[in-house]
Amino acid sequence: MDRISGFCRKNERYIWTVIVLLYLGFIYHNSLTPAVESARQSGSVLLMLQTALNRMGLDSSWLTDHIVRKTAHFTEFALLGLLLWNCLRSWRLTMSLRVTAEAFLSLFLPFLDETMQLFTEGRSAQVDDVWLDVAGVCFGTLFMVIVAALIRRLRGGARGGGRREEA
Repeated sequence: MDRISGFCRKNERYIWTVIVLLYLGFIYHNSLTPAVESARQSGSVLLMLQTALNRMGLDSSWLTDHIVRKTAHFTEFALLGLLLWNCLRSWRLTMSLRVTAEAFLSLFLPFLDETMQLFTEGRSAQVDDVWLDVAGVCFGTLFMVIVAALIRRLRGGARGGGRREEA
């Protein structure tokens, strides 16, 4: 058990880097999917969600293909933000370098995603999708910052170091 945990700690940066690269492959694969196939996939998800809402007795007429697609963009990149935060944390960079890398990647990776769509049959790059993707990365990163702060506070409180005296 100790050898395994030592291996994981020692190689954590490589594991997180591979996870991020594989996930980017997933995102970019989706971007390289021709428009006809992409529309079929989002149509299937839309139908599944509308059916689920209807079975719960809820109105599904408000749920459109546009909402499904935009939600997918945001969610994909929110997960990327979460993974990037963990990856960059594992490299134990200085705070300044880590923030710079996170900011650069949060802008560059969505921009690259939309640029790739210029070369995909029936697809186009959308400025609003770049902003939506950037917002997703920022949301995922902020989520992890909050989780890390809560964990630090709980660990500090359990040791008695996180308590403050009330005046």
